[in-house]
Amino acid sequence: MTLRVAVPNKGRLSEEAIDLLKKAGLGIEETADRKLYAAVKNMDFEVMFLRAKDIVRFVHSGVVDVGFTGLDLVMEAALDVDKVLDLDFGHCRLVLAAPESSGISSVEQVPNGSVIATSFPNMAWQYFARKDKMVEITQISGAAEVAPHIGVADMIVDLVSSGSTLRTNRMREVETIARSQAVMITTADARKNKGVEIEELVTAVQSVVFARCKKYLMADVPVNVLEEAKGLLPGIEGPTVMDIIDRDDMVAVHSVVDKDRVYDTVAALKRLGAKGILIMPIDRIVP
Repeated sequence: MTLRVAVPNKGRLSEEAIDLLKKAGLGIEETADRKLYAAVKNMDFEVMFLRAKDIVRFVHSGVVDVGFTGLDLVMEAALDVDKVLDLDFGHCRLVLAAPESSGISSVEQVPNGSVIATSFPNMAWQYFARKDKMVEITQISGAAEVAPHIGVADMIVDLVSSGSTLRTNRMREVETIARSQAVMITTADARKNKGVEIEELVTAVQSVVFARCKKYLMADVPVNVLEEAKGLLPGIEGPTVMDIIDRDDMVAVHSVVDKDRVYDTVAALKRLGAKGILIMPIDRIVP
């Protein structure tokens, strides 16, 4: 059965999702003028390019079986879909922000009756209801940070990553409402009908996500410090140690290391006398 997969049609989420699928082994046949559909070479897949905010609805309705979108959009839609995988990109936060001149630094200081501009009205309502605050929500489609400065709203609820756009517009973060990242979603019905196909795709994508934070390290290590080197290179199931032809004083050690440990690990291996250290990227790691 054909597995229908939806990815965002533009932006960083789109680029990252397509890269993820390609590294997972899907030969997506893209065209310069990307259309709604793309075939996958020699595989029973169909990729659809949709607006990120529409993907949740299309997955929920069964038009597509699996979708890649932002967790913030899933939470805002509040539809019955299942998150099957965090994808570890597209990280951002939904925050309440106020003009610096307002003096507001906590939600408790927000006056009842305040007007809040946002493109996430459902999440904003839920947030202020939890805080027992009576506010007016006005829905906008973009550039929320300018709303207080043109008199449209008193404060905003909006997505931020670094927060630089807020600071540029003289806005202050008051509180984080939710954290988001790109996720892979499906439904119970899709799993019932295409469970094997979906599980195989999840496993393939998960292997790429896992590999992104790892590097493959190879080094020639003196035999007399091998035990110390093993302590630096835990690997997946432990490092691989191999003999080097015509050398009885050195062995070749191969291991998978965390990307954020590569610098310290290489420095420590050099101190032990390791040579020929090679670091390589990994496309996939299948447990």
